[in-house]
Amino acid sequence: MTIIVTDEGFAPETWTRGYTAFGDTANDVVALDVPSDINPDDIQITPSLEMVRVDFPSFADGRGFTIARMLRLKGYTGRLRARGHVIADQYAMARRVGFDEVEITQDLAARQPQSQWQFRSDWTANDYQARLRG
Repeated sequence: MTIIVTDEGFAPETWTRGYTAFGDTANDVVALDVPSDINPDDIQITPSLEMVRVDFPSFADGRGFTIARMLRLKGYTGRLRARGHVIADQYAMARRVGFDEVEITQDLAARQPQSQWQFRSDWTANDYQARLRG
């Protein structure tokens, strides 16, 4: 079972429509599962695409952040989810680059409880450049 992390804290999974693996795509894909090693330009943004889930195979692998940012710059406005080894310290960065939510395992949630994620949920206030300007 997975746990969804949002700015409000932990929530249960609400997406029930499944995912299509990247590479098995057609024009009417509703949700796409994207590995961390693809070129973001290879992702086709279609009107039917409602959810993109980007894999994080390791917390040290930041390629998913680039994929999210590039999708948002290309105009993708649908639901964008980081999945896998994202840790609470990375939540603010995930939100800044365009992720709406993070999908974690129950094991990770036990090691990093909701309070640690919520501490970082005010991701706009934790911008060091804004503090320097302020």
